[in-house]
Amino acid sequence: MKSSVAHIAKPWIVLFGGIVLFILLGQFMHFRVDLTEEKRFSLHPATEEVLARISEPLHVDILLGKNLPGGMRRLQKSIEETIRTFNAYSPEKITFSYFDPMSVEGGEREEFILSLAQYGINPTNLSFNQNTGLQSQLIFPGILVSNEEFETGALILKGERGMSPDQILNQSIENLEFELSNAIRKLISPESSAIAMLIGHGEMGSDEGFGMVEALDGEFELFKVPLEQAKKPEDLEHFSIVFIQGPRDSYTEREIYLLDQYVMNGGNLVVLLDGVAVNVENAGGEGTLAMPFESGLDNLLFRYGVRVNKDLIQDLNFGYLPVIGGNFGDQQQMVPLPWPFFINAGRMQSHAVTKGLDVVNFRFVSSLDTVMAEGVVKTPLIFSSDYSRILPAPVRVAFSDMEQEPDVTLYGIKNLPLVYLLEGEFTSLYKNRFLPDGFAKADFKEKGRGKVVVIGDGEVFQAQSNLENGTPLALGEDPFSQTTFANRLFLQNLAQYLSEPEGIIASRTRTFQIRPLDKVKVTQQKAYWQAVNVLGPVVVLLVFGGIIVGIRKNRYNKKSN
Repeated sequence: MKSSVAHIAKPWIVLFGGIVLFILLGQFMHFRVDLTEEKRFSLHPATEEVLARISEPLHVDILLGKNLPGGMRRLQKSIEETIRTFNAYSPEKITFSYFDPMSVEGGEREEFILSLAQYGINPTNLSFNQNTGLQSQLIFPGILVSNEEFETGALILKGERGMSPDQILNQSIENLEFELSNAIRKLISPESSAIAMLIGHGEMGSDEGFGMVEALDGEFELFKVPLEQAKKPEDLEHFSIVFIQGPRDSYTEREIYLLDQYVMNGGNLVVLLDGVAVNVENAGGEGTLAMPFESGLDNLLFRYGVRVNKDLIQDLNFGYLPVIGGNFGDQQQMVPLPWPFFINAGRMQSHAVTKGLDVVNFRFVSSLDTVMAEGVVKTPLIFSSDYSRILPAPVRVAFSDMEQEPDVTLYGIKNLPLVYLLEGEFTSLYKNRFLPDGFAKADFKEKGRGKVVVIGDGEVFQAQSNLENGTPLALGEDPFSQTTFANRLFLQNLAQYLSEPEGIIASRTRTFQIRPLDKVKVTQQKAYWQAVNVLGPVVVLLVFGGIIVGIRKNRYNKKSN
């Protein structure tokens, strides 16, 4: 009898002991196995580093709300999965909840919505079909990440112009890791690298650098640096990025040498350079001529592999320029007219900087050509549309041209590169040349690995002004069309990539495959797969049950014999 009880109890004791042992091991050993082809539940090493630095619990408010249509539910579920994955890697707990900004009552709602706009989270009117007809719902496609003291936010629904809703959703899901990890990084590491904005040559125009400062404040420390005061290349070394924004005066040989050696020593140089000088104030009447502009930087960029041409690009995917169209009573009336010199560029390279980027606005942009530069990889980041043309200098710029409809047959050039990223080993402009006075040959480097970005528009990172009081707006806001372009996000991505190319910005290159169902097969094979899914498990259980019963009968028949 005792032997029988022990025989029955033994497997239960082993099972219970195994469960207890598995639970105990789970408290000390943490592991995850990602069996998906695209590694959906794996994180970039840079993201893991950010999560490892979390020292206190974090909470994520998902602002999408509930009762969403199918596509948005997929995005909602992906946000939850991403947060849970982050929580698995984080030393501190990361929790989440849903919060609908429209549920805020009274006057606090407007104030809260305005605070969301500071993070780039603006309401989107979502339309979808229901049994009762077409329905619409106002949603806020963003998240808020907070600890006990601070809060930051991020927009999560992003896509390029011309994408289908499914493509926008898929790309937004691909970028979830970056958006969430970037928000966490800003929360736990408020500031990082230093950025130099060069002054002394008419750079930065009327906004005096407000657009850059507003876009990068809180993530980088920005300094206005007069280059003529730098004594040696080492004076620039502690800046992770040096920006040159639309200079109006020529750089000296000594200053060019400092910039060259900055790149040779591993620096990151961003050059926003106009090929021609345009004075819009003189564009009335017969107009004005845009003439070639000499900045002194042409030879340097040519050695690095890019040439900014002395021309202007026109594009039929254009913006609008307001002109005075007459008076209404005693008030002047502003009329927006099409202006092909203002290009709304929405064609992006699939790169960490530009993937999923919406339209970037360029104003009077020159074309770029690449030239031979051994060891340098040249990547175009943003392109014009299929309907562009190049006007070599001198270029006539006149408001009166807006009165005529553009001749489409003249716009036959496609995909003109507007931005180039240069990476690799650069050769100094001063190799086999005399150095400027005051610099020792012993400190000279003739080769070095750095990064250079060249944009043929000096104003792409310059903020526009409020029409009522003249104060500068946030970078990318257009006061005339009430549109917000992606210039701000482009600058932020570019700064992150240049300062830390293998950091969390690299997670933006992830790609998830869209696998839609074949609607024809669904219709033709519906009954077959329903039968397989319903009857298949039952048949499998009956077969295995029959095999087990047969084995037991055979075993006990042998024992009885």
